Parts: sequence; C-alpha cells; structure tokens
Amino acid sequence: MQYFIDVILPLPLERYFTYSINEAEYKFLQPGMRVAVPFRKSKIYTGIVQKVHQNNTATYEIKDIEFIIDDNPIVTKDQLIFWEWISSYYLCAVGQVMRAALPKSFLLESETIILKNETYLLNEEELNDREYLVLEALESRNALKVQDVMNILDRKSVLPILQKMLDKGYIILQEELYNTYKPKTEKFIYLHEELKDEERLKMILEELTRAPKQRDAVMTLFMMQAGNSRPVSKKQLIERANVTSGVIKSLVTKEIVIELEEEIDRVLDKKEEGSGLYTLNEEQSVAFKEIKNYFEERKTVLLHGVTSSGKTQLYVQLIKEQLEKGNQALYLLPEIALTTQLISRLKNFFTHQVLVYHSRYNLNERLEVWNHVLHAQEPYIIIGARSSMLLPFKNLGLVIVDEEHETSFKQYDPAPRYHARDAAIVLGHLKKASVLLGSATPALESYYNASTGKYRLVELKKRFGNVLMPEINMVDIKEKHKRKKMNGRFSNTLIDSMQEAFKNKKQVILFQNRRGYAPIMECDTCGNAPQCPNCDVSLTYHQYKGQLRCHYCGYHTFVPKECPSCTSPSLDTKGFGTEQIEQEFRMLFPNHKVARMDLDTTRGKNSYQKLIHDMDTGAIDCLVGTQMLTKGLDFRNVSLVGVMNADSMLNFPDFRAHERCFQLLTQVAGRAGRTDDRGKVLIQSYNPDHRILQQVSAYDYKNMYEEQIEERYQFKYPPFQRLIRITFKHRDYQTTLDSSTWFVNALNQIPHGVVVLGPEFPPVSRIRNLYNIHVVIKLAKSQSPEQIKGFIMKVKKSFEAISQYRSVRCNIDVDAY
Repeated sequence: MQYFIDVILPLPLERYFTYSINEAEYKFLQPGMRVAVPFRKSKIYTGIVQKVHQNNTATYEIKDIEFIIDDNPIVTKDQLIFWEWISSYYLCAVGQVMRAALPKSFLLESETIILKNETYLLNEEELNDREYLVLEALESRNALKVQDVMNILDRKSVLPILQKMLDKGYIILQEELYNTYKPKTEKFIYLHEELKDEERLKMILEELTRAPKQRDAVMTLFMMQAGNSRPVSKKQLIERANVTSGVIKSLVTKEIVIELEEEIDRVLDKKEEGSGLYTLNEEQSVAFKEIKNYFEERKTVLLHGVTSSGKTQLYVQLIKEQLEKGNQALYLLPEIALTTQLISRLKNFFTHQVLVYHSRYNLNERLEVWNHVLHAQEPYIIIGARSSMLLPFKNLGLVIVDEEHETSFKQYDPAPRYHARDAAIVLGHLKKASVLLGSATPALESYYNASTGKYRLVELKKRFGNVLMPEINMVDIKEKHKRKKMNGRFSNTLIDSMQEAFKNKKQVILFQNRRGYAPIMECDTCGNAPQCPNCDVSLTYHQYKGQLRCHYCGYHTFVPKECPSCTSPSLDTKGFGTEQIEQEFRMLFPNHKVARMDLDTTRGKNSYQKLIHDMDTGAIDCLVGTQMLTKGLDFRNVSLVGVMNADSMLNFPDFRAHERCFQLLTQVAGRAGRTDDRGKVLIQSYNPDHRILQQVSAYDYKNMYEEQIEERYQFKYPPFQRLIRITFKHRDYQTTLDSSTWFVNALNQIPHGVVVLGPEFPPVSRIRNLYNIHVVIKLAKSQSPEQIKGFIMKVKKSFEAISQYRSVRCNIDVDAY
C-alpha cells in the first residue's frame, strides 16, 4: 500500500506537490502540519501538509519527505480553505499566501554549508589565492556558510569560486536546515526551600553580618517573595536591593539562593483586572442594539458615525461580549500609528487579553502571537494591520474593520494582492463570525452595498457628549497672494487662528500630503530639474538630510551647488512638503514646539508611540504631517486643523480622486475639537468653490456619494463593474510594450465579452529601472468573474511559455483600484 501527502510550498507555483510517506507517517500526519521536503536538486523547504491520501495522480517522480517538523498542526483547516479562496480570487499561488501568512520563523529553509573534502589529497601549489584562503579557514573551522566565504574573500559573488572548488574536489557542499526563532529568557532568583523557614533564615542572616550587601539582598528577596506569587527577576532584585550581580553570584555559590534562567513571553502582559467600560449614551445604545439585531440576521454591518461619535466605545462593548462568550475578536486597523493609540486604550479594559500583530513586530514576537492565537488559553482580542487577518483563529466571534475606507488595507506588492476589508468579510462568513465595518467616510462600494441591502447600515450622526462638529472655513489663497497676505505657505487667516489657539493653551495640526521639503528643485536659468536615474520622476528635496531623494526607489544624492546642466548657481525649489511647513512654523512661532509625522520620522519601532505620547502630554504645540494624521487618531486638546493646500488631492489622475479628497479632508477635520470646545478647520485652496470642498465644509457625505455614484455608473467603474489590472515590468521599453500587446491580442482572441483597455503606460512609467505598462479589464456584474479569471490564467500560462517574454514580470491585481 502506498501513502502520499500534498504539500504547499512557499513558492509562486500554481499547484500542490505530492510526496510519498510511510504507513506510520500516514497515520500521524494531519493537514496543517509542517514537513521538511526536498525540492529541485538539493534544496530543502518547509511545506504545509494540505492533504493526506493514497491516490497518486502526479506525473513526475515522487520523492520522500525528509522529516516531520511538528507534533500538531500549526495551521487550521479553516485557514487552508481561506488561503485557497485568497489564491483563487486574487489570482496568485497558494504558496504566496502561505509565505505572507506564516511568520518567517516557521519557514525553516536550508542553507548551503561548505565542508572540506577530507578524502582528497591536496597539492597546495595548485591553489590560487582565493581557494587557499577558503581552505585555510576550513582548517580552523569545521564548516563555513556562503556568507562566511563572502566575508573572508571580501567579495559578493563567491558562487563561481565555490563551483570551481567543488569541480576540483577540494570541498563538499551540504544543505542544513536552521531555525531562526529564539525564545526570550530572563534570570530569576529563588530562596532555597529550607530558608523559607524563618528560624533558618535568621541564622543565615546572622552569618552574613560581615557581608552587609549579601545580607541586604537576602532580606530584600525574602520581602519581595512574601505574599507575592510572582517570581523575582535578577534585574529587579539588583535594582531594589541596590547590589551588584557579583553579590548575587556569591549567594548562589553559598547555596543561599538559586538562580534559574526561564523563558518569558514577549507579547503577553501579566494577568490583571481591567477597568470598567464606557457608559454608552442614548444614541450609542440605540446603535448598539441595532448592530446586535443585524448580527443575529448574519449580516455584515456598516457603522457610519461622524468623527468623534464614539465608534470605539461601541467596538469595546461588542468585544467584551465576545470575550465573555470565550470567543476571539479581531480588530483591523489600516495604520500601525493607530494601533499605538488604541492598544493603551484597550489594555485599560482587557489588560492581558490584548495581542498586537503588525509588520513592526520582529520575527520572534510574531511567532509568539501566532502560537497564542492558535493554542488560546483564554479568549484574546487581536489588534493589527492587514496581515493579522491571516492568523490561525480557533473560535473567532467578531471581526471589526475600523476606518474601512482606507486604501492602506489593499496590498499591492508582493502577492497576494488582497484587500483586507473584503477578505475579512469572507473570513467572517467562513468562521461564522459577526463582521462590523466602521468609518466616518465609508468607501463608496461599502455605502452602495449598504444602500442596496447587501450590508446593514447603522448611523451615529452626533459627536459623543453632543460636542459640535468643527467649523470648516475655506481660505482663498489666490486672493491672499493678490492682497500680499501670505507669509510663505501660511495665510494671515491661518496665522491669526494659530496664535489664538496657542493663547488658549490649545494644540494645532497642519496637514500637507507630501513629505520632504519640496517635490522639485529647478534651475532658474535653464529649467533643468534633477531626475531619478532609476525612475521617471524628479527627485524630492529633503533639507533636513541635505539630500535629493526618490520616493519610489529610495535613490538619494547630495544637493548640487550649481545646475549640472548649465552650471548656474540659481537653484530654486518648487512646491512644498511637510519639512518646509515645519521650518516656516519655527520661523513664525519660535517659542512653540513643533513635530513632524511622516514616513521619514516614523521608521523606528516606537517612533509613533513617542510622537503620540508627546502630543497627548502637551509636549508638542503643533503637529505637521501627511495622511498618517487623518486615520482616527484621538488628540483631546487640538482646537485647530490647517490644510495647507487641498488642490493637489483634487487634481489627481484617478477615478477615486474626489472621493479620496473628501475622505482625507473630512478625516483630518475630525481631529479638531474632540472635547468641549468647538474645533476650527481652515482649508487653503486656489479653488475654494470646488464642489468637493463645499461638500466637505458642509459635511455633506450623502450629496458627495450620490454625485460620485452617478459618475461611476456613467463611466462603468466600481461598484458597478469590477477592475482587474495586469502590470508588465521589464528593463527594456520595447520588450515591455511587445509583451503586453501580445497578451492583449491573445486575450481578445477568446470570446469573453469583457472590455480590455490598454496596453497603456501609467503616469510614472519607469520605476527601479523597470518599465511598467498597464492593461485594465472591466467586468460587468452579468459576467462570471471565475470564467474571465480562468481565461486570464490560461493566457498567462501561454505567455510564460514564450522564451523571449520569460524575463517579463506579469502581475495580476484583482480589484486593483
């Protein structure tokens, strides 16, 4: 009798791979377990068992597995189904979903180990210098890794050298699996069992009269352990007793105390009682009942609540109910910045039941969160960005997608290119969990689904505590320039309002959706602007670092003293970013503290935390930032929000530009006046009468929705049609164009009935030295997405078989916009 398993490998390959196992392994293995399997010539990969069976349908030579890694599955059966759905809906390989979902510490991969061939008789005269260095290193060490050889030879390309040494028989190569996870440990100090008797302890203390520091350490340890169930760490004891580690070492030698190194948890807090929950007001109580009724109908609910209406308070109540039932809850947020502020809030109520999962967590922390969710000792609430949706939930009861309109929920590169909001709804249905979408400015698709009955709509129209919505005023900067009432980028109206806010001990937020000092540096003589050598964009000037930087590929260079084209020294900047606003603020208000929140200032793990803490404690008077500021942050003392220039968001080549402009401006306006005093918002624009800006100032979401949805219907855009974007990337312009033209022609030969637009170069057509070209496919509601996707994959398979196009990258993005 033969036994087989189908395995998912973390590679972009469109199928499962079959391996043979013995009878004992057949009885032991379950779907979701990890196995080490050979793949290609000698590489060993970690695979996830998808199926255990006895039917061999493989058309290739089946290999045996190397060994089984797990005793129990680390991936649930529901997860495997969910991975398959993501793979089929977003047209990517299950292996790519697996690589995105699993913490990297789970993916043990083999590494090439170099050993000396002891059976070969060496003649040192045959060796060249590099070979001699490698073999000399192997004399002192048993084995070398490829990275070690790179360091020894001080070269990046060492594989040709190793290949020659292998051919000559000097060395042997082996594959070795390695594990990257390292548990966190801490040293704890315990009194010897016999010293817990007070009489015995008194004797020891008398013996230590001549060693006062040791005596103090023993007394402190006894007092810390008395009536406390928690172990005492070595660090705590040293701090509390004010002694050195040498004193502790002496006590260990004398067998008075025992020192043990124990594993500790990186992500879980100690068990504590949480504080009481918020009391809901009348409007929130009505909304809470409505949401629960709709959940009983098994419907997705859209909560449309104005900014500061207390949506989080509703979420907390719903989470509490799920935790009391023993269920897990998932709280999805678009930005890591938001998780920072929310964690402290939720830990107030749920203390040790809060787990956090996002990309700023290191590999070890992510693996520990995964294990806590999988082997849940008690119900947890998991807060995180989009990747937290791929955790192994056992009994998920509630999924909350906060700020559901946010574009950050869409993954663009690498695959899987999923939308976390849409995938979370599918996950909710799969796990029979309730799904709640929340936003002050819902995405048009979500509001359309709510108005057609696919979702249920619940509204909160007033701010919590009946605080008035901020007053939004337009500032016509064209008129201000004419009347010479502009100071740099600041109008006199904005400066006056800021002075008033500071006089009242209030804080100010300034919003400019562009980082850096200025987007363009230009020569006043010849008009030349420095361009990125790798991308078709001009370089952004960053004054703080004295650099010109590309925001697409990261290329940076020094700021030239003169024009590289005509040697003129008159270089000037055009446009402005957050750095310039920060600098001008310092000149206008030298006695006030200013900070910046953009990608440049928030790269560190705790950088968000520090900025938000400084804002909450009043250490900052003004916060300048990009769209990071707009995403649901709750600053209690902000009375004024200034939008430096609203026009750049309106004039963007995207069918969603007006919707996104409305959302951004409404969200940033919502940061003002969140307590008793009414906030104020000033929006500077050259076109203050623009329809969208007028709708923002009147908080008229309904009107904006009706106008935009009519336009979408006329021009056949979502939610009335689905969009699939296929991107072709290659270093050569002509190859990119030819390959995309071939693809479109091949697709049009199939009688599919869908609209195929392109090939077309996007506004930025070259990024990282690769030319990009887009093909957009529009699917009407009447057409079967599965059938069209099948046609696309069929053409893609043929496309990949053509040798001249093999080097062209072809990425398919479903629901791309």
